[in-house]
Amino acid sequence: MTTPPRNRITRLIAAFAIASAFVMPSATFAADGQLDKMRAKVAAFITDKMEKLGGSRIIYRVDADGLREAVVTDLRDDVYKTLREGRIAFSGLAIRDGGVDVKIADAKGRQLLTRKLASAAEGLPTHALAVTDAGDGLIRLAPTDAASAARLRDLVEDSIAMIEQRLKDAGVTLASVQPEGTDRIRIFLPGMMEPERITAVFAKKITVSFRLIDVTMSAEQAQAGTPPAGAEVMLGFKDKFSYLVKASALDGDDISYAGPGFMGETKEPIASFRFNGRGARRFAHLTAENVGMPFAIALDDKVISAPVIREPITGGSGQISGNFTLEEANSVAMLLRAGSLPGRLSLVEQQVMQPASKP
Repeated sequence: MTTPPRNRITRLIAAFAIASAFVMPSATFAADGQLDKMRAKVAAFITDKMEKLGGSRIIYRVDADGLREAVVTDLRDDVYKTLREGRIAFSGLAIRDGGVDVKIADAKGRQLLTRKLASAAEGLPTHALAVTDAGDGLIRLAPTDAASAARLRDLVEDSIAMIEQRLKDAGVTLASVQPEGTDRIRIFLPGMMEPERITAVFAKKITVSFRLIDVTMSAEQAQAGTPPAGAEVMLGFKDKFSYLVKASALDGDDISYAGPGFMGETKEPIASFRFNGRGARRFAHLTAENVGMPFAIALDDKVISAPVIREPITGGSGQISGNFTLEEANSVAMLLRAGSLPGRLSLVEQQVMQPASKP
């Protein structure tokens, strides 16, 4: 009796999950690198078997140049913040050739800056810095090669998580999403012979926006008459309530992290997010200027949360609640991340793989 292709595909995916579970404990290996190699071998083996059953193969590349630009911009912002908070006199702070240059005449000031930056990066391999003394008070700071490689790995992992979530949201449950090389991601969809259906999902950019809510009239009044200039009515992501929102005051390009979590004592599922230096300053200004006012956090044309600003939010991070299930909180977090990944996905290849003929 011949096993139907879809059943074989399901068994292969189950085998991959079981094999991954067996290689999880890193203590079994001399180093985490060996564990990663074992996982990669298992994934490659399963994917190879799946591809022989036929389907669509899609390869994306993350923009490593865009990632480096974002990292160095954040570094410049961190340097400026450290200099200002430490009251260190400086000049010529600028981004040059993949690093940050700054001139500090006082030797103690240079030492204080490098010490504070090293302390902030302690225990964070992705934030390790190389510091070069160029003489005459000029120092150059840049991510180490190891830190840059770690950031790129993190970006690929974030991208894979986002791809898996968006495929799930689109109703695609059978898929293999694996890293390929240092900056590529391979997606295989068994049995699907129309890869353009999937690439269309990722061609659409997720728009994340932070908008003040217009309280001069209700959303219903705006719909029945003439809404204020620049305002529009949006529906809630889950409550379907109508919100009259103003033009975007802040977009999601400056979100550096987003992930699911739980609210303190209530354990309510939430989506947490964190801004980079520039976004944190803009968010602090927005909230300081509008204490007591409601504002909306929107994904595309849906309001996912509409809290009231109780006080200035200066820490650069926030939480989104909305009576979410954990799955919904994870979906919201991944959509926030999809709208802000510093390395955008670019399509490298899409190919239909015909089932391998039997000998």
